[in-house]
Amino acid sequence: MEPNFINRTIWTGDNLDILRGINSATADLIYLDPPFNSNRNYAAPVGSKAAGAAFKDTWTLSDLDVAWAGYIADEHPAVAYLLSGAGMAHSAGMQSYLTMMAVRLLEMQRILKPTGSIYLHCDPTASHYLKQLMDAVFGRDQFRNEIVWCYSSGGASKKHFSRKHDVLLLYGRTRDCVHNVIRVAYATPGVEGRPGFHPEGKMLQDWWTDIGIISTTGSERAGYPTQKPLKLLERIITASSNENDVVLDPFAGCATACVAAEKLKRRWVGIDLFPKAAELVNERLRGEMGDLFHHGFVTTRTDIPQRTDIHTPKNYRQNRHVLYGEQEGRCAGCRTHFEFRHLEVDHVVPQSQGGSHHLKNLQLLCGHCNRVKGDRPMEYLLAQLPRVLA
Repeated sequence: MEPNFINRTIWTGDNLDILRGINSATADLIYLDPPFNSNRNYAAPVGSKAAGAAFKDTWTLSDLDVAWAGYIADEHPAVAYLLSGAGMAHSAGMQSYLTMMAVRLLEMQRILKPTGSIYLHCDPTASHYLKQLMDAVFGRDQFRNEIVWCYSSGGASKKHFSRKHDVLLLYGRTRDCVHNVIRVAYATPGVEGRPGFHPEGKMLQDWWTDIGIISTTGSERAGYPTQKPLKLLERIITASSNENDVVLDPFAGCATACVAAEKLKRRWVGIDLFPKAAELVNERLRGEMGDLFHHGFVTTRTDIPQRTDIHTPKNYRQNRHVLYGEQEGRCAGCRTHFEFRHLEVDHVVPQSQGGSHHLKNLQLLCGHCNRVKGDRPMEYLLAQLPRVLA
């Protein structure tokens, strides 16, 4: 499928709405560095390049759109059971965090090409739950690696072993995902000259110790609270994509993945809630690649893309008779049978949140259910119906 966006685009807004509007099978590689459910709040220091950037990484049920849980329970029961189990085993906060992640990962699975890969960056706070979630969304057979990124800097503790690693969960869309061999230097000096050993070094394993975190005074640091090293993203992109492939980062932050993709001659697109993300990627590209990368080089968007990979009828209401037959004359909400003239065509996912006029996104509702749902996803109505019908 052709992307419905141009190369070097940064979106500002809720990545769920934007992901819903991106064409299927258009990304070769997805890297995401989302909140980790760390129970902390983050903010960039005053005076830094990213000053003003902040996000909350604490999650409660009040942070969720009630529609998400309804959608997952209705369309993805395996994911719903997993989320419920996390709530019982851990906390409502963990369940809320994983629900937020689940609805976005389901969209990313759709957007990824058959030869594509996805890296989910996390830490041990929730990595074991996220791995189960990735199994449920992408399929356990698509698991490739749990990569441990080790680093030595940071604080120490006398109450437990010092925590000095992050986790990268790597999944393929299918068995045919791209994988380019990367070689690194042997640890033992002189081993390159021994018979039978590769002159360019050993093949990279899933335990990465040769890339450190960015120092607080390092020239690369933009001040973004959870910024990752450029070398780390360059390794990921080199391993799992080829030149001219499309790299998507839905939690772009200060756009390290976008910068790395540009350096490696990949196409890229990023999404972030923080409006300064586009400014940061422009500034970082100029620093990395010279004055050729001036303001205006990156396309900035705040709209929701409209999918072009599905047939859109001239008038979506012409599907009313088809829908009436498919639903056997019943409202898709309350399931009550109505005469044809009493049912109204409605969007399952509203256009304001990336929904299309495609038949799969259309349904018939009775007037009452349509008023309750309003301009919200169908999951909202399903969550409200027990109370409304009581």
